[in-house]
Amino acid sequence: MSYYVYIIASRRDGAIYIGVANDLVRRVYEHRIKAVPGLTSKYNITQLVWFEVYDDPVSAITREKELKKWKRSWKVQLIEAENPEWKDLYESICI
Repeated sequence: MSYYVYIIASRRDGAIYIGVANDLVRRVYEHRIKAVPGLTSKYNITQLVWFEVYDDPVSAITREKELKKWKRSWKVQLIEAENPEWKDLYESICI
């Protein structure tokens, strides 16, 4: 089973959220339909802009916690290294 650390955003200069999931398609879909009240639904954080894949949950959770401590500018650099235009990657993972 794969585990994912992901970043979703409301827009390029908007709010971002970092999470971990074992089913990235399902989890991003839940954010998109605002299935759970909270930060992502309140600020319309729905665009998948970055993710990494891990083989075990401990590594994924460790990475998520590490990223959450980063400065915003570091997170932006991480996103833009692979997705400079902040395109929504959700459709590409649904195939």
